[in-house]
Amino acid sequence: MACILKLEPLQLDCNLCAIVSNSGQMVGQKVGNEIDQSSCIWRMNNAPTKGYEEDVGRMTMIRVVSHTSVPLLLKNPDYFFKEANATIYVIWGPFRNMRKDGNGIVYNMLKKTVDIYPNAQIYVTTEKRMSYCDGVFKKETGKDRVQSGSYLSTGWFTFILAMDACYGIHVYGMINDTYCKTEGYRKVPYHYYEQGRDECDEYFLHEHAPYGGA
Repeated sequence: MACILKLEPLQLDCNLCAIVSNSGQMVGQKVGNEIDQSSCIWRMNNAPTKGYEEDVGRMTMIRVVSHTSVPLLLKNPDYFFKEANATIYVIWGPFRNMRKDGNGIVYNMLKKTVDIYPNAQIYVTTEKRMSYCDGVFKKETGKDRVQSGSYLSTGWFTFILAMDACYGIHVYGMINDTYCKTEGYRKVPYHYYEQGRDECDEYFLHEHAPYGGA
């Protein structure tokens, strides 16, 4: 990853990390204080803490954001880049959106954001890192990501980064691959911060999509 402002690589060295899911599983968990005791706290995309502190905590050290979610951050830029200027943002996306020659639409958005909020710590994934993540996907699934039409998720990138940076990881709010097949499973919304389709229904749609399912 490289910092937009200084083009410096991101250096992270964390003892115990907390990865906090965006899942509705976080509702009612009341683990906010426990999460905030972690040395590095990772969140994803535009998941808020304000109003949900009891369940998800108050602090954010690293926020991993998909190129498709950058516009969601820019709907509330003061909250994400002014009030939370101690947070490190890692933005991932395909080369066509992240290219630095003036034609990368998402990179251009981020560059303008740094111009407005010069204290914002925004990093973007390099082509080398994206290729590495594709390689890990193939090793774990046996599939070529591009040929299979699959898309990597923000959760995937978060784990890849955290495994490099953290000595230990606690994961909050993520279900295993058999949860939705369990009789009487707890039905929750896909995201803890908004009403929407049941989480398991959403996963079913993702997994059975002709393209994009991982």
